[in-house]
This record gives sequence, C-alpha cells and structure tokens, in this order.
Amino acid sequence: MTNFQVYKKTLSFSFLQFVFGMISLGGLIGCCVGGFYIAEGMASSKGLIGLAVGLVIGIIIAILINYLILNRIKAAQIAMMTKGVTEGELPDHVTHAGFEEIKGRFGKITVFFFVTGAIKGVFRQIGRSINRIGTAVGGEVGNGITSAIDSAIQTLIDYLCDCCLGWVLYRKDMNSAAAACEGAVIFFKHGKTLIRNVGRIFGMGLLSLVLFGGAFFGIIYVTLLQFPQMFDALIAEITNAAAESGSQVSEIVTNPTTFVIFVSALSAVIIWSILHSVIVRPFILVGVLRNFMEAGKAHMPTEADLEELERTSPKFAKLRKNNI
Repeated sequence: MTNFQVYKKTLSFSFLQFVFGMISLGGLIGCCVGGFYIAEGMASSKGLIGLAVGLVIGIIIAILINYLILNRIKAAQIAMMTKGVTEGELPDHVTHAGFEEIKGRFGKITVFFFVTGAIKGVFRQIGRSINRIGTAVGGEVGNGITSAIDSAIQTLIDYLCDCCLGWVLYRKDMNSAAAACEGAVIFFKHGKTLIRNVGRIFGMGLLSLVLFGGAFFGIIYVTLLQFPQMFDALIAEITNAAAESGSQVSEIVTNPTTFVIFVSALSAVIIWSILHSVIVRPFILVGVLRNFMEAGKAHMPTEADLEELERTSPKFAKLRKNNI
C-alpha cells in the first residue's frame, strides 16, 4: 500500500477525532457563554465570575473527552497505520478493526501514554544542550535561534511519540515501556529521516493555517458581531474588575472591535489546530511512520544501543531502570 492509500483508509479515525474535538470545543464555549449569562441573570456585574466557572467546567469536560475518547481513537488509527505500512494491507472495516486491535490492550496503551511523557522529558533534556547554540550567539538573534530550535524539537518529539506508539503496537510481545524505549533508540539512530521532513511539516502547517484558520476566522468574526451586547457587558466587567484591583487592561480587551478580532483569531487558531491534527498531520505521519518502522525492522535496537542512549540521557536511564 502507498502512503496515500494508508492515509485514505485510516481517514475515518480523523473524522471521528474532528467530531469529538469540535464537541469538546463546543462544550468549552457553551460552558463559558452559559456561565456568563446565568451569572449575569442572577446578579448584575457577576457575568465574569460565571464565565470563569464555566471555563473551568469546560476545561474539565475537554480533558475527559481527550483522555477517555480521543486517545483511544488516536491509538486505533496508529494501530491501523502501523498495520498498513508493515503488512501492506488493511481490512475492509478498518475502523472496527482498529478498535478491536486495541480493545484488549488499552490498559497497556494507557501505560504507554504515561511512558511517552517521560520520553518527552528525555528529548527536552537533550534539546536544552542543542539550544546552547542560541545562547552562545546571544541577543535577539540568539533568542530567535533558540525559539526556532525549540519549535523544531517539540515537533519532532510529537512525531516521535506517535511513531513509538506504532512500534509498541508492532512489538506485541514486549512490555510497552521496553518497546517505547526501543522506539526512542530507533529515532536517535535514524533521526535524519524525520529531520529531513521538518521543512515539509512546517510548510504544510503554515498552508493549513492560512486556509483553515483564515476561513474560520471570517466565519467566527461575522457570527460574533451578532452579539454586541454580550461583548459590551463583558468589557465593562473586565474594566471594572481591573479598576478595583488597580491594574490596567490592554486596549485589545477594552476596545469592542479589537476584542472581537482577538476572540475570533483565538477561536480560529484552536479550530485550525484541531483540523490540522486530524486531517493534515496524519498524512505526514504515515510517511514518517513507514520510514521509522522500516528502519526499526532493518536494525533492531540492541542492548548496546539502549546503553548508549542511557549514557547520553540520565532521564532515559531512569526510565529503563524504573519500567523494565
């Protein structure tokens, strides 16, 4: 199967992620708006408090949806991507097969998500040593270099964790922590394959931001303009709260026009991030995952490889010691 064929066959998982991602976002917005109007109706000038309470409730709901549903969908999708790139075929009912693949192993995969948190710490530790380049340059140029390196490293880490999950699902006979450590070794030994894709990763990300983000900014902006009273009341409460505390509020918030633009832009970026992660990113991931799996199968990590990475990263050594 080609990368596009694997991507197309597993796209159903992306649509599921988008649906639940929008439900999560809609719940967050609904809780904020509902909290504002309920509090404002109960007592004048209390809408800001109601909005804050609604925001907390919305965040809790979003976290639960992400942990209980979205992680499962993501694991099932990567399971089928892994099957497609390693076996060259996928079942007709790929969505059902994906969930069946992880059904008996979801506890193990849940453990894996905790393990990848530790692996992110390993790569951040190594990334800090790379960032010394920016520190050595110094000044604004040095800060710019450091920021660019941080962004690139974070992007690589995110792809690494998905590839590691694919490796865990491929190495069914192994402890998930041990398989995840193998995945980290594969990345370090064959990282150039992924690094060569960084330009394409950021290029496609920028393009999707312009297309998706721009379109949704226009839609949201026009929609929010239909509720001027809500923004006027919210701005008044923010201004009063700031005055009582003796602090100043940015003109971005106190000016109704700029405030609507700010909220529209923020919402558009959030929606773009959801669309990018469920539509564009999986297409890139299939290619990266194929290279990752082929490299791992061709050169299986050895104990010497694991020990070498342990010497490079004390956090990796601690991870192996505590989980294997």
